[in-house]
Amino acid sequence: MNDPVGQTIRHAGRDALAVALQASRSETLATFGAYEVALAEQRLRVPCTPELNLPLWELGHVGWFQEWWIARNPQRRCGLAADPDAPRTDGVRQGADALYNSSQVAHASRWQLDLPDAGATRDDLARQFQLTLALLAGSDDTDSALYFFRLALLHEDMHHEAAVYMAQTLGFELPGGRWLPHNDNGPRDPLRISAGRHRLGSGEAGFSFDNELGSHAIELAAYDIDRRALRWDEFLPFIEAGGYADSRLWSQAGWRWCQAQGRRAPLDLKPGNGGWQQRRGARWLPLNPAAPASHLSFFEADAWCRWAGRRLPAEAEWERAAVEGGEAFSWGQVWEWTASPFAPYPGFVAHPYRDYSAPWFDGRPVLRGASSATQPRMRHPRYRNYFPPERNDVLAGFRSCAL
Repeated sequence: MNDPVGQTIRHAGRDALAVALQASRSETLATFGAYEVALAEQRLRVPCTPELNLPLWELGHVGWFQEWWIARNPQRRCGLAADPDAPRTDGVRQGADALYNSSQVAHASRWQLDLPDAGATRDDLARQFQLTLALLAGSDDTDSALYFFRLALLHEDMHHEAAVYMAQTLGFELPGGRWLPHNDNGPRDPLRISAGRHRLGSGEAGFSFDNELGSHAIELAAYDIDRRALRWDEFLPFIEAGGYADSRLWSQAGWRWCQAQGRRAPLDLKPGNGGWQQRRGARWLPLNPAAPASHLSFFEADAWCRWAGRRLPAEAEWERAAVEGGEAFSWGQVWEWTASPFAPYPGFVAHPYRDYSAPWFDGRPVLRGASSATQPRMRHPRYRNYFPPERNDVLAGFRSCAL
């Protein structure tokens, strides 16, 4: 997939942003409604685990974030020059900072918060959103003036994607199947990328995340990279050959994870009478062999590559292929693990939302691309995602590479 939508939204003006913000909020509310139905007996409570968040907290946080950086931000017109510590005006809900500020409210503590109920939270979001639209209508049409509107939009889109894969973790399906991967029947035969210089990172006008900036030239040796992400029919032979029982195919950390998890197959996969089955929500269905392999950890992706005599691409190799490969390089079905640790580019400077990148420069792998659950406007060839290597609840897979 080489959809320009993700690049377009980063340059969107007031009118296009207003439409996108409304669409994003409609998706957020519709998905929360599905959670209310699915989790009615649990009263929207979910287990306290690192992979999950309380749906009611998520909903309130999305509205709070938008209000914090737009309606309550006296320096919103300054864009990247805004002081993140500038005193804030009052919000529509008194005391909301103590509930929803993710920089201050530790993850595990959210289960003890006295959150407003769903109706009150929806009312808060509606009032906050009307303020956002009014301020957007009166904004200048410049990158600085629109920076926080673009940030709030993409932040909400990220949380919506988290809601999609969190539903799978909780064992229910969102209606419609819109976010499911589809068959990838394109060829996987390697795309040859010649040796040369690539400018890694973003240097363009419009919106960029702070970890994308610091564009710099690097020299890359020639390499082969798969034209698309690996499918299930290409991953299954690794399982059936005993890959999950052979420590030689795993890194030390990966083997410890595999043993601790008791893994014999990927998450949500099991052998059945008629072949492999995959869990979708609460149902076990026949595995679609032509779908991209997903819900894989970095460790599993790395082990398959060792078994196949290949390797994961560096993020620079992935990015160059995505930028230069055109239609020959298909991406966007699953997030793709790379071999590169998440680290700042030269000259990194945190943007006003300081906790977006800097706290996570801890060696976790970079993922590139997008997934079927990613809003199309989020997709961008220079976007850098990042998760700990053991995470397999995310819609993540991989493609392989070789010199």
